[in-house]
Amino acid sequence: MSEKMKSLEYRINCISIITPVYNAESIILELVNQLVKVLNSNSEIKSYEILLVEDGSADKSWTVIEGICKSNSNVKGIKLSKNFGQHFAITAGLQSCIGDYAVVMDCDLQHDPMYLIDLINLSKDFDIVYTFLAKREHSLLKNITASLFTKFFNYLIDNPELNTNIQVVSFSIISRKVVKAFLSYNDYQRHYLMVLRWLGFNSTYLEIQHKNRYEGESSYTVNKLVNHALNGIVYQSDKLLRLNIQIGFFIAFIAFFIGLYLIFTYFYSGYQNGWTSLIISIFFSLGIILISLGIMGVYIGKMFEQVKNRPKFVIDKKLNFVN
Repeated sequence: MSEKMKSLEYRINCISIITPVYNAESIILELVNQLVKVLNSNSEIKSYEILLVEDGSADKSWTVIEGICKSNSNVKGIKLSKNFGQHFAITAGLQSCIGDYAVVMDCDLQHDPMYLIDLINLSKDFDIVYTFLAKREHSLLKNITASLFTKFFNYLIDNPELNTNIQVVSFSIISRKVVKAFLSYNDYQRHYLMVLRWLGFNSTYLEIQHKNRYEGESSYTVNKLVNHALNGIVYQSDKLLRLNIQIGFFIAFIAFFIGLYLIFTYFYSGYQNGWTSLIISIFFSLGIILISLGIMGVYIGKMFEQVKNRPKFVIDKKLNFVN
């Protein structure tokens, strides 16, 4: 065995695979079978655990997880008390895992388990290995809208370190010290990749192919995506508040010159300002004020949400855990 393989075998005594599960009863067994096949074929891993975090599914996902856990002690089940969301489910898995390294991946098999080997090999020199897609397997319209939204999102975030890229996905491997740092991150709202970028650490990227979803459709609706993006913007940046100041100065600047124009026309031609321009100005100004108050309200609401210090998720049941 080469020195590189000996070193890697020494470092990876146990690896944890964490995948949030939501309405995926027909996918879970195939996912586990593919993972087990890949993990058992890699002699560089002494042991492994597969953590299936059931995030309040409406189908029989937990029943399937229970059956798998009975037949394979390396598979561990975590049932959340309700649907908390993908990124809280990831946090629950990271909190419960024991591996020297943790792999986070989706359960829909669009992230091919075969890439685990490449992630493990790269983890020798890096604390975080991200994956990015050569091509996203979505419709042209969805890719275009996602690209435009990402540019708008990055503009509002106003922090190059936290900028998102639609080609970078949650499929990744992180070291134990990154897991500990991630769990110490106390923001009530979080996005897995955004937290990792904020944490820093030595990282690299692995290019992967995006596969078609094994079965069914994504549970992310437009409304969920917008709310998730809004949380990311509000928790990571105050640019919306600063934009209010800029808009206020801009309106004041325009109003000043309009005032000069009206004064000039009054003395030059006896022009009388009409009700139409007055009403338009009032409603325009009122709209800007209400938008500004709304943005401030969103920030205050998120502050209120944070200071309540509620648990980020609640675990209902756990299977195949020692404690």
